[in-house]
Amino acid sequence: MPAPAPAEAVLPVSLATVAPAFGANELRISGTVRLKRETALGFNAPGRIAAITVLEGEQVRQGQVLARLDLTSLDASTSTAQAELVRAQADHARLQGLFDKGWVTAPRVETARASLDSARARLRQTRFDEGLGVIRAPSSGTVLRRPLEPGQIVQPGQTVLVVGEASSGMVLRLPVADGDVARLRLGQPATVVLPALGDAPIIATVSEIGARGDDATGTFRVELSLPASANLRSGLIGEARLMLSAPPQGVAGSAERDLASVPATALFSVRADEGFVYVHDAATGRVRLRQVAVGAVRDNAVIITGGLKQGEHVVTSGPDRLRDGMRVKVAA
Repeated sequence: MPAPAPAEAVLPVSLATVAPAFGANELRISGTVRLKRETALGFNAPGRIAAITVLEGEQVRQGQVLARLDLTSLDASTSTAQAELVRAQADHARLQGLFDKGWVTAPRVETARASLDSARARLRQTRFDEGLGVIRAPSSGTVLRRPLEPGQIVQPGQTVLVVGEASSGMVLRLPVADGDVARLRLGQPATVVLPALGDAPIIATVSEIGARGDDATGTFRVELSLPASANLRSGLIGEARLMLSAPPQGVAGSAERDLASVPATALFSVRADEGFVYVHDAATGRVRLRQVAVGAVRDNAVIITGGLKQGEHVVTSGPDRLRDGMRVKVAA
């Protein structure tokens, strides 16, 4: 007698129902609280820091002296420039007198005049640098960063202090994906929760939508204007909830009401905007491999824009153990 055929393996699987994407028009995303305007301050010339008169977190007023550069080198440069100007003035006056008597040519006088102009410009530059040897607060606000200390040598433009302008207000900065940023609009309301300040929601407003994506992440910076509060601090982490406008018709022609959502564990082999799922056929007890179009990723689900119908059942456990047409047993 021929040997009996081996029994077909039946694997236990967990299923999830393909649900309507009721949350497809809601975006939940985390961001960081910042002052709207945060200015990095530095010196215009190289040198040694003589003093930094403020600490991180300190409140400052407009025009207050925040740091000073050792002006020894700048004072010497100014004195040298002043001496060069005196010499250039004397040379020009002497040659102009000789020219008036016809003893020198016009080009020599023009050269002396050019040297005089250069000496004046050099003196203006050194005085300008000397004036910027003192850092003053551009506006009233808060010292957010103090990366350097007195005695260190700095280069022109190197950040000595970062000051946040109090009057600019606080914002929550969000990194928003390209598929969602097109569905936001300026002025729309948003709900923000800052865990460090409790669970009470804060009503914010979309005040800025970035026009260019970040080269590294591909996300766009969106800012939510926060209401004034003494408890807000730059650097707090918050979660925002925003309602997205209806998306444009997709490649598959699906309107938002036709979008579906599935657990992230149901998807595998995802590349770009496509992936695969196993759909369970209750009549045969088998699973069928199906390619789907993937949309936005939410906290606990993935939006499917094509390839699945609401009400179908997809496998959410061990898709790597399955193959197309395999018989399965639904786990209790």
